[in-house]
Amino acid sequence: MSDLLSSLVSTAGALNAFDRALAVTQNNVANSSTPGYVRQEQMLEALPFDPSGGLSGGVTAGEVQSARDQFADQAVRRETTLLGQAQQDVSSLGSLNSLFDISGKSGIPKALNDLFNSFSAWAQSPADGVARQNVVSNAGEVAQAFQQTASQLTGLAQDAEQQIGQTVDAINHLVGQLAGFNAKVMAGDSNDPGLDAEFHSTLEQLSQYVGISTIQQDNGTVSVLMNGQTALLVGNQQFQISAVQKQPSTPSPTYPGGRPPVEILASDGTDVTSLTTGGQLGSLLQYHNTLLASYLGNAYQQGDLNAMAQQLADRVNQLLTAGNISGGPPSQPGVPLFSYNAADPTSVGATLQVAPGMTADQLAAIDPGPPEVSNGTALALCALASPQSAADEIDGSSYNEYFGALAARAGRALDNANDQLSVEQSAVAQVKNLQQQTSGVSLDEEATEMIQFQRAYEANARLLTVLDQLTEDTINILPQT
Repeated sequence: MSDLLSSLVSTAGALNAFDRALAVTQNNVANSSTPGYVRQEQMLEALPFDPSGGLSGGVTAGEVQSARDQFADQAVRRETTLLGQAQQDVSSLGSLNSLFDISGKSGIPKALNDLFNSFSAWAQSPADGVARQNVVSNAGEVAQAFQQTASQLTGLAQDAEQQIGQTVDAINHLVGQLAGFNAKVMAGDSNDPGLDAEFHSTLEQLSQYVGISTIQQDNGTVSVLMNGQTALLVGNQQFQISAVQKQPSTPSPTYPGGRPPVEILASDGTDVTSLTTGGQLGSLLQYHNTLLASYLGNAYQQGDLNAMAQQLADRVNQLLTAGNISGGPPSQPGVPLFSYNAADPTSVGATLQVAPGMTADQLAAIDPGPPEVSNGTALALCALASPQSAADEIDGSSYNEYFGALAARAGRALDNANDQLSVEQSAVAQVKNLQQQTSGVSLDEEATEMIQFQRAYEANARLLTVLDQLTEDTINILPQT
């Protein structure tokens, strides 16, 4: 009788074990598409079998094991960071590249060509009022083209600053969610597969914004570091980062009026900008603080657009003020065609204009010589289109060639970003496929296991029915007292 009861208990235990295994398998199937979820496996443990000692053997449910592969997860997060950076690069550089039209049909190239052509027409007829007026009008178009380009670049810088702020907010928000998950783990939910899925899904979302590394703690919580050095999360304590815009103090700024860079500060105020190099945030910082600054200027550089505008204005003004409006006597010296805010070299492009009060009859066509040449200054201005001397060049190039180099810089960066984007899209697909193979849910495998556990459950249920009937029959045939 004792053996019968022991078998009954053993069979009931096995039934419970298979029931739990079925529940885990069903949960795997239900969450196969849940972000961050990995396959769970109900471990089954054999019970000791020793009939002489009253041990009838059987099976019992052990712990539920997760198939999570930390190395695969780290690889996915690492490639997601690079993909986020590449995507942001393409987006930012696409906007920048659209500002540079080198076809000569619009913008600065067209305005320069029109100005140089008007210099040529004026040189042929230095006394022609229409030719003179065309020079002044086209000079205004050049100034407007520089102003417009400077304004557009400034708009891109402002957009980048806004995006950096939004990205920092997104990072802090996601880390706040992770802190909440850690708090639940500390409260005893360390084996909850749903919580585990949410945590790792959030980590993957965070990795697109900035490079992160994680450290698994003994209490089950996960610490998160930005780029391996700046703490974002320890236990349930969050360390927020912030974005500020200010002029650097060391070394002393060469151009105090330049656009300030954006800095990323750790929770204790430490500047960690130089450590923030990956993901969307790293891309935006590089774009704003380095690439756009090379055009617009900052505390330590004038900016190539401003340098071009100033060099052009200064050279044209130099030639005109060296000439004469009339031969006299007395001769009437020339006056500048352009003006700009000389107090702030980083604003030349934005402030370039035709000098206030400048009129067509104030253009100085005469080169006083000796010998005096009635159209000598106008001819010298024509040479700016195809310079033959270093004085008419900017950094060894003509003005159109120099602008072409500015456009090529943006174009090359965009081409490289597109190439990198293709590489990273492929890399992310590969590491996610590996992650799926090592820890993801295979519906085919789960279906097979479900059938096996279902059959085992049914077999044990039948055995339990038989044992129950045998127990009842045995009790019935026992003598009544």
